[in-house]
Amino acid sequence: MAKLNAPLTYCSNIHPGEGWADVMHNLNSHGLEVMERLGDDAQRPFPLGLRIAGQAAAEVDAQAVAEFQQWCRQHNAYLLTINGFPYGAFHNERVKENVYRPDWRDQERVRYTRQLGDIAVQLQPDARQLSISTVPVAFEQGFEPEDWNTVLDHIQDVLAHFANLKRSTGVHLMLAIEPEPACVLETTDELLDFFRRLRPRLSMAENAHLGVCFDCCHQAVEFEDPATCLQRLAEAEIPIAKVQVSSALQADTPEEVKHLKGFNEPVYLHQAIARTDDGTLHAFPDLPEFEAAVDAGLTPTECRVHFHVPIFLEHLGDCGTTQGFLKTLLPKLDAQIPLEVETYSFGVLPEHLKTDSVGESIARELVWVNQLLDCD
Repeated sequence: MAKLNAPLTYCSNIHPGEGWADVMHNLNSHGLEVMERLGDDAQRPFPLGLRIAGQAAAEVDAQAVAEFQQWCRQHNAYLLTINGFPYGAFHNERVKENVYRPDWRDQERVRYTRQLGDIAVQLQPDARQLSISTVPVAFEQGFEPEDWNTVLDHIQDVLAHFANLKRSTGVHLMLAIEPEPACVLETTDELLDFFRRLRPRLSMAENAHLGVCFDCCHQAVEFEDPATCLQRLAEAEIPIAKVQVSSALQADTPEEVKHLKGFNEPVYLHQAIARTDDGTLHAFPDLPEFEAAVDAGLTPTECRVHFHVPIFLEHLGDCGTTQGFLKTLLPKLDAQIPLEVETYSFGVLPEHLKTDSVGESIARELVWVNQLLDCD
């Protein structure tokens, strides 16, 4: 059986549900199904990637903590990471740009993220390190330069709280900033600039709790080179708290570009970046804007779209994927960096691509990563 050095899990944001009862229901149904389908390929103890929404966070009490810890003992599992990016509803209704709200200009984002830190150290008090991923500052539209001071103050507040938790509990929490297209932080250049802005304000203790959540889908959409990304982060001494193993849509021909329309749906934001013959990148906040540009005469040679598709698929029939980004990046990672599969859009895939159950698809994704890294 292949065994990874890095912890490998999937993010429970794939499953609907905003309350703590939903978190436990998803563990008891989907989580157990995935572990059962993996069989001997399941890491033991099994790492968990939990999405804890604002509602669920407010509902966590001593009984909830005890229930989770008992579940982990019973099923040989442990908390690895928390997705603290989507605060509100994330399924079955319009999400779009609301997924970034409240953003880091809002005191509610501070309160929620501090609360997630408190919850994390209670759920897994013997952890050496846990990560909490978060929004890339804010959606770019409407963000003003004068907002930066508030943002930096708010993030420093959370990092100071995490440093205090480390002193009192021994658990090292990492705030993992997750760049995403059409946000204040989307490219590696912007991420590096953010760290240059923030770090001079931080104490050594605070700085130790700041890292990045590297989402492969997002950086592939940006047409970034995997090896260059890793090199630049290493040179800037920016730790990767976790990697979200995800794949985007990729259209390489005019015919494939036409098929991208079939992925336009009303729930999630599907940012698109198109490259033309002269190498220029044209960015669009969602597929309708990209389609309008094509109708108006834009002729891209390639387009990549923020739509998380199953990572075990190199091609979808009508268009391709950025699976090649994963094949290049994953073997270059430090062997201890946690890996988290995050294909949260299974539910909105075109019907012809829903060939497996969600549990079966997640298991196939985890096995694919395992086989790619081929660690015997």
